[in-house]
Amino acid sequence: MKNRNLWKPSKFVYLKKKLIASRDPKEVGISSRLGADIVAKEYHDQLPLFAKGKMLDLGCGKVPLFETYKNFVSDNICIDWANSSHKNPYLDLEHNINESLPLSNEEFDTVLLSDVLEHIKEPRALWAEMYRVLKPGGVVILNVPFFYWIHEEPYDYYRYTRYALESMATDVGFKIRLLKPIGGSPEIVADIIAKNIVELRWIGPGLAKFIQWATAVFVRTTIGGKFSLSSAERFPFGYFMIVEK
Repeated sequence: MKNRNLWKPSKFVYLKKKLIASRDPKEVGISSRLGADIVAKEYHDQLPLFAKGKMLDLGCGKVPLFETYKNFVSDNICIDWANSSHKNPYLDLEHNINESLPLSNEEFDTVLLSDVLEHIKEPRALWAEMYRVLKPGGVVILNVPFFYWIHEEPYDYYRYTRYALESMATDVGFKIRLLKPIGGSPEIVADIIAKNIVELRWIGPGLAKFIQWATAVFVRTTIGGKFSLSSAERFPFGYFMIVEK
């Protein structure tokens, strides 16, 4: 990663040694905090277990997970699309990820793909490329949304079921290490309501914050946690996945 000395937290931050969504609305929209918190928890738990060796942070953005994985990898190569309005100071390479990756075969031990796959026009081609650039025993760590609004228009192409994710991964040769739904009906409902009321004058932001906070408290209870977990099988907020070559 270029300019490591300039890196600073963006989408995710640490609070009391736990990774959470930034409360800066310039980094994470007020109505997206609950969903980003769910994703943050998975990376907080899983990156220390699976991140290793030379990492490819693909579609890296501002490299928001760097602080979480930096102590577990020997190097991190950051690749993303070019941004004509604001140059990304951390990129090792500007590249259209919809095209073949200009990387050597079996070069990496870990590929990180966070909130990226839904923006890829030909996802099966990217799965094949990730398999190609990984060493035997290497892993892909990724998350994708499922019940989630259209975002980053017009570059939002797909929502994937667990069966689609499993098929795309195994078809190119990966073994599934972990594939789990993250968030269920309570989180989905809270996210939809928050996104629809946040623009209401005066009261919108406060209500959106409260609904997400109340939902987070509810799913931490025994009843709420069971409801979220059981409903996630049919109504997943998103998926978290780890596969191995």
